[in-house]
Amino acid sequence: MTTESLQTTAPLPGGDQTGTAHTDAPQSAHAASPASAPASLSATSAFSGRHIGTDATAQARMLEAVGYASITELMSAAVPRAIQFDQSLADSLVPPAATEREAVDELRALASTNRVSKSYLGLGYYDTITPAVIKRNVLENPSWYTAYTPYQPEISQGRLEALINFQTMVSDLTGLATANASMLDESTAAVEGMLLARRASKSTSPRFLVDADALPQTKSLLRARAEAVGIEIVELVLDSVDHPANGEHPLAGATSEGAFGVFVQYPGASGRVWNPSDVIEIVHQAGGIAVVGADLLALTLITSPGELGADVAIGNSQRFGVPMGFGGPHAGYMSVRAGLERQLPGRLVGVSVDAAGHPAYRLSLQAREQHIRREKATSNICTAQVLLAVMAGMYAVYHGPEGLRAIAAGVNRSARSIAAQLSAAGYEIVHADYFDTIQVRVPERAQRLAEHAHSRGILLHVVDADTVSIAVDETTTDIDLLALAVVFDAEQRTDAAATAEGEPSIPEHLVRTSDYLTHPVFNTHRSETSMMRYLKRLADYDYALDRGMIPLGSCTMKLNAASEMEAVTWREFAGIHPFAPKSDVGGYLELIGQLERWLADVTGYDSVSLQPNAGSQGELAGLLAIRGFHRANGDAERTVCLIPSSAHGTNAASAVLAGMKVVVVACDDLGNVDLDDLRSKIEQHAADLAALMITYPSTHGVYEHEVTEICRLVHEAGGQVYVDGANLNALLGFARFGDFGGDVSHLNLHKTFCIPHGGGGPGVGPVAAKAHLAPFLPGHMFAQGDEHLLVDGSTVVHGGGPVSAAPYGSPSILPISWAYVRMMGMKGLTDATAAAVLAANYVAARLAPYYPVLYTGENGLVAHECILDLRAITQASGVPVDDVAKRLVDYGFHAPTMSFPVAGTLMVEPTESEDIGEIDRFIEAMIEIKREIDAVAAGEWPADDNPLRNAPHTAQAVIEGEWAHAYDRETAVYPVRSLVRGKYWPPVRRIDQAYGDRNLVCACPPPEAFE
Repeated sequence: MTTESLQTTAPLPGGDQTGTAHTDAPQSAHAASPASAPASLSATSAFSGRHIGTDATAQARMLEAVGYASITELMSAAVPRAIQFDQSLADSLVPPAATEREAVDELRALASTNRVSKSYLGLGYYDTITPAVIKRNVLENPSWYTAYTPYQPEISQGRLEALINFQTMVSDLTGLATANASMLDESTAAVEGMLLARRASKSTSPRFLVDADALPQTKSLLRARAEAVGIEIVELVLDSVDHPANGEHPLAGATSEGAFGVFVQYPGASGRVWNPSDVIEIVHQAGGIAVVGADLLALTLITSPGELGADVAIGNSQRFGVPMGFGGPHAGYMSVRAGLERQLPGRLVGVSVDAAGHPAYRLSLQAREQHIRREKATSNICTAQVLLAVMAGMYAVYHGPEGLRAIAAGVNRSARSIAAQLSAAGYEIVHADYFDTIQVRVPERAQRLAEHAHSRGILLHVVDADTVSIAVDETTTDIDLLALAVVFDAEQRTDAAATAEGEPSIPEHLVRTSDYLTHPVFNTHRSETSMMRYLKRLADYDYALDRGMIPLGSCTMKLNAASEMEAVTWREFAGIHPFAPKSDVGGYLELIGQLERWLADVTGYDSVSLQPNAGSQGELAGLLAIRGFHRANGDAERTVCLIPSSAHGTNAASAVLAGMKVVVVACDDLGNVDLDDLRSKIEQHAADLAALMITYPSTHGVYEHEVTEICRLVHEAGGQVYVDGANLNALLGFARFGDFGGDVSHLNLHKTFCIPHGGGGPGVGPVAAKAHLAPFLPGHMFAQGDEHLLVDGSTVVHGGGPVSAAPYGSPSILPISWAYVRMMGMKGLTDATAAAVLAANYVAARLAPYYPVLYTGENGLVAHECILDLRAITQASGVPVDDVAKRLVDYGFHAPTMSFPVAGTLMVEPTESEDIGEIDRFIEAMIEIKREIDAVAAGEWPADDNPLRNAPHTAQAVIEGEWAHAYDRETAVYPVRSLVRGKYWPPVRRIDQAYGDRNLVCACPPPEAFE
C-alpha cells in the first residue's frame, strides 16, 4: 500500500466523483487549539451538531454555573498549559468533516474495492448464515449494542440471561461443567487456557505441549505469549499417536521430561478427527492439564472434549451466525471441568436470588478479577465479546439441538461429497476421518491451483507445495461444490457424490451419543414470531443508552450514531475471511491505513497497530513492545514496571503478562502521582526500570500538572513511558500523549471513538507508539501486508509477536470509528472534548453543595469525570454508596461507577453526547436522593427500612400484598412526577451477591425456578 493510495478517496459507485471527495492529505488550520477554540461549540458541522448534545444556549448556562465566560477560558484553565497542543504548529492528517451522507458514500466506495470470494480457507473462520431475526433484533438494535457490562445486575437481566444461554450452550456442547461469558477470540482463549493450566497443574515444569495440528495462528500466539512469562512451548505431532501399535505411547518421552499441560486441536487444522483421550490420560498421569481447542458445530456430531477427559475446552463461536468480518469481532469461549471454576478468566454469569427470593442473574466470582486482584488476577481481560456471544447463543436458541445437528450434518455431507468427487477423479484425500475440512494431494501444483481457483472467485488454503485444503460450511451449496469440482477438473465425477452418503467420515467410536441443549430455552423459539418476542422481552429488561444517560465514570458511554454503525453489516465488510489474499481486501487495507494515521496524528505518535481487540490487549501489546525494545538494546534486565496506586487493575495484570515486575507508586492527597515516592522508586530501580504506566488524565479524573516532569524522570533513568489512553476523551484536540513524553499508549475505540460497548464487548484497543517502538508492535503471520505507514509517509514493519488471532483484530467494526473521525473532523473532535469536560464540571459544580467532589486539579476543575465522595455521608447517615446506586434505578438511571477508583465513591462521566435536559435530570435525581439520605439520618425513616435500602423497587413489589414499609408506594417508585408516564421498571429487586458465590450455578436454571 503506497502513501498515494491513502491520500486519494476511491471513486464513488457508478463513477461519480463530484461533490463528496475528500483527501487524506494534510489539511491546514481546521482544528481548534486551546488558544483558538470557539466561544460556543454550536458552530459545528452537521454531524458534530448531532453528536454533541449541548447547544450554545445550554453551554452558556453550564459555563455560568461553572464560573467561566467561554469554552476557551474553561479549557485553558483545565488543561495544563505546558501540555496544551498548538495545532498551528503541525497540520492535521484528519480531513475536514464530511456529512453523514458523504461519509457513508465514501465507505461504500471503500467497500466496493473489497472482493467477496467464496472462502474454503477454514482455519477457524467460516461463512455462516445470520438469521435475520437475530441480525435485526440484536446486532442492529441499540437496546443490545449500547448497553454496558452488567455490573448493575438488577437492570441487566436481559443480557445476563442471554449470556447464561451462551454459557449453557458452550458447557453442553463441550461436555464440561462451567463456561464463561466469552473470550476475545480462539487463539487468545488458547493462551488463557495455557495460563490456566499453569495455575492449576500439579507439575512444576515450565513446558507446555502443543499439537502440531493446531491452528497456525494459535501456535503463533502461544509462542509469542509464552516467551514473556517463561513458558517453554514444545510442539509435537499428536494425531499420529492415538492408537500406538506397540503399547508404548510416543508421548511418554515428552511427559517424562515434565509438562504442566497440553493443547490439542479437535478436529485438527488439517481437518482430521481423531481420539485424543490417550494423550489426555498420559498428560494427566504426569500431573498436567489438558486443554482442547474444539469446533462447536463439529461437537454436535462428535464426542465432546469433556467425555474424552479434557480439563479445559476453548474455541470460537463465530460460525454460530456471526459474520467472518475479516477476522472479528467474534466470541471466543472457554469451559472447564468441575473444580476449575475459580480459575476461569473473564466474566462468568451465575444465578442468585433477589430480595424477594426470586431467581436473578449476576456476574459471579468477581473477586478474581483485575480491579480487585490487580497483578494477582487470573487474567488481564476486562471485558470480552458480549454482543457476539449473545448472537451465537441466540443462534442456538433459534435452531435448537435438532437444527444445529442438521446444519452440521449438511456441512459434513458437503465435505464427503467433494471428497468423493475428487477421489473419483484420482486425487488423494489425505485423511479419511474429518468433519468439514479435507486435504487434497496435488503434487507440485498447490500454489498454481489456488491461483486458478482465485481467478474463479474461490479461495483454497495452500498447506504446502503439494497439498491444498478445502473447508466447507453451512452456506456451501451443490452449485458451490460443482464450481469446486470444475477447479479440480473433476466436474464429470458428480455421480460420486451420491456414494458419499454411505461413506461416513467420522469414526464410529467418536460419534456423539450424549444429549445437549435440553433446556427448554433451546427447544421453544422455533418461529420467528416467538424468537422476536423473546429478544424483545429480554431487551425490555435492560437499561441501555436508548433509555437514558449511563454516567459511568472511566467508561465514556457516548453516542453510537446510526450512520457510524451502517457499514458493519455490509457484505463487502462482513463476508471477508481474515486470511483472504491482499487483492481481495483493498478497501479494508485502505480504511485501516487511514485510521491508523489519523489515530497516530491525534495522539502525537508515529505508528499505530489496530490488531489488539480489547483495551487490555492494547496494554499488553504496548508493554511487550517496551520489552522487545529493551531486549533488542541488550537491556534484558529492565523488567520493573512502575504503576500508580490509582491505576486500573488491568495495568498491573498486563504488566505481569508482559514479564514485568510491578512496583506501586503512591498518590498524594490530591490524587496525583507522589513525585517524592516516584523519585525514590526510580532511584531504587534505576538499573532494572523498564517502564512507567500512567493514565492521563488520571484515573481520579484530573489533569496532573506534573506529567511532563514525571515522563522526564522516567526517561532520564532509561525507562519508557506508557500512557494509558482510557481517558483520551478529555484530551483529544487539546494535548497529545506523544508530545508530553509518552512513548506508547493504547486507545479505546469503544470509548473515545464510538464503537458501542455491546453489553461488555466488542472493543478495540489500538496501540500507538513512537518510531523507536514501532518495530516491536504486533505483527501477524497472515497479515496481507507487513508495512505500516508512519505519520510522515514512510513505512515501518511491525515485527512483534501477535496479540490477536486475526491480523487486524476486529476489523469489521473499524468503519464505526473511521466514520466518527471522518464526520467530526479535527474541529468536531476538539469540540466534543470541550463539551465533555464542560459537562463533567457542570455536574461537579451543581452537586458540590450536596456531595463533596473528591479530587480536582488546579483552578478547582475536573477533567471529563468527577468523583463524588459519599464516605462522610455514609458515616453520618448509615446509607452506603450501594444504596445510592440502586436508588438511582428508581429514578430511571444507570448508576455511575461505584467504589472505583476509591471505595465509597461514585465516579460520574456524562460525556459530550448528553443534552442539558438529561444532565439536569440526573443532577436533580442526585439532589433528591441526598434529601432522602438526610431523612434517614434525621430518623424520619428507619435505617433498615427506607427507599434507599430497599431499592430498586419492582412493579410486583409495590402491587402485590400488603404495603408494610415506613414510606409510601409513590415514594418508592415515583420519587419525581416525570417518571409516571415513562418509567423504567427493573425486573428484579436487589440481588444477593454473596448467595450467588456461595451457591455457584452458571447455567440456565429450570423454568420452574421462576414460578
